[in-house]
Amino acid sequence: MTKSIKKLSIAYMRYGVMVAVALALVGLMVMQIWFLDLLTPIIVSVVFSLVTCVAIAQIWKRVAQSSPDSLPTFFTAVSGFRLLSALAVMFVYYLVDNQDSMLRFFMVFIVFYFGMLIHHSIFFARINNR
Repeated sequence: MTKSIKKLSIAYMRYGVMVAVALALVGLMVMQIWFLDLLTPIIVSVVFSLVTCVAIAQIWKRVAQSSPDSLPTFFTAVSGFRLLSALAVMFVYYLVDNQDSMLRFFMVFIVFYFGMLIHHSIFFARINNR
């Protein structure tokens, strides 16, 4: 049981990295086609996606090993954590960067946010249906 939880945790991180890299490549392609300056929003979004993905995988592994009955509470807490951390990242970006690029950042960031949200939902729905 512990080995399968560890493997699933690693798989979650691997798929999360794949989603983040795929979205970054699409963002870089859009940047080249329409000559937009999206490099900073893409970098911030990739870092946010990877950090939250690794954190969620590690916390899920601990919760699944120690108290599997708490997993529904974990999934609810993860949703709140992800939303609050995304709001914090957007607020810090708003304070640091100029106002002209905020809309571009928000559009790029929300694509990564929803991409990781879809990854999370599909991955854990498949695990819970086993």
